Amino acid sequence: MELFALEHKRLWRTPRVWICVLLCFAYSVIWGTLFQYQWLGFGTQHDTTDPYDFSFDGYSNIRGFQEQFSQFGDEWTDETFQKMVAAYQSYDIYEKPGLQSMGDWIVAYSFLDRLYPELEDAENQKYQPLILYADTSKITDFYQRRADLLEFTLEVTKQNEGLTDADKQMLLDMNSQIEEPWPYEWTQGWANLPFNWSKLAPYLAIALAFLFSGEWHNSTAPMLHTTKYGWRKLARVKVLSGLAFALEFYVLIAGSKILLQLIYFGTSGWDLPIQYISLLAVAPWNMLQAELYELAFGLIGVVGYAGLVMLMSSLVKNNVLALVFSLAFVYVPDVLERYLPKWLMAVSQYLPLVGNSRDIYGYNIFHIFGLSVWSPWMMITVPLLIGIACIPFAIRFWSRRQRA
Repeated sequence: MELFALEHKRLWRTPRVWICVLLCFAYSVIWGTLFQYQWLGFGTQHDTTDPYDFSFDGYSNIRGFQEQFSQFGDEWTDETFQKMVAAYQSYDIYEKPGLQSMGDWIVAYSFLDRLYPELEDAENQKYQPLILYADTSKITDFYQRRADLLEFTLEVTKQNEGLTDADKQMLLDMNSQIEEPWPYEWTQGWANLPFNWSKLAPYLAIALAFLFSGEWHNSTAPMLHTTKYGWRKLARVKVLSGLAFALEFYVLIAGSKILLQLIYFGTSGWDLPIQYISLLAVAPWNMLQAELYELAFGLIGVVGYAGLVMLMSSLVKNNVLALVFSLAFVYVPDVLERYLPKWLMAVSQYLPLVGNSRDIYGYNIFHIFGLSVWSPWMMITVPLLIGIACIPFAIRFWSRRQRA
């Protein structure tokens, strides 16, 4: 325990590490969350042609939108839909452009386009969005229309993506668990919450890629032979220190983002179904459950990637190579996406911090030993297994180099 404490303190005191932590906090929490909530994401927009022409009034705007959209009721029904479209048609969106982007009009706009294509007037309203002129009296049978479109989409997916009849039925069974009518509150706050966890990769790589290779770079590796602890125990301590750092790093970033979310949005809307974000999603989850999945996805990704980075660090004696190899696992799949076989791209999505938590809105199913497994469960299993599998190899490879 004493050795772990010393190694962990040494890691945190490295200038490279705490600079990475500060930069990541500034980018992900201050800029990517606080400024988005208070300014660029929910601040009052004045000029739609200027991407930075927002007021610093996001907190009050969010409260205003929550109150404004409560007028449409607490359940999503045909009447709610009709009222929302009629209200949009009565607003001067050019006078208040923020109403278009931050309000739930974007939800109504999407639902109309996908479920009511027959309401489009191609001749007389050629350049106008459907929501501006749709006949509200014809916006009916919302849930039946969604069910029909989902059935059609799954049938097309079955033909093009190789779903079996059993897979299709499995997805329909999941969908049948969604309670109707859906509860309703202002949804756009939740729609803006997903976080791209791959953005943490460069900071983790810079902090941990030198964990083993740095001993050779600093010419301290030979000295470790003289310690009373032994090379294998030192390797284990280094790995545990790296994993502890990864967990602490994750808690700092994720915890800060959750705190800001609670300050700005509160818990209002946690029970809304995720179908407001993706109409044809089949997962019977609410927004809170989806966010918990996303947090688990991020945690698994961070731990798995830490194991992968430490393995790369143990394989080479050059700090730069250790860093390049570590970053390659995250960025090379995106760079080569157009050139790799489809099956290989699908496999690469299960590398730590490479995939996307938004897979919960999709229909990907894997067949493993005769069992059908929904892809999101793989997303929070495989990266962790990869990270765990890397740890004993990292210890072994570095130990062999030490003996050599």
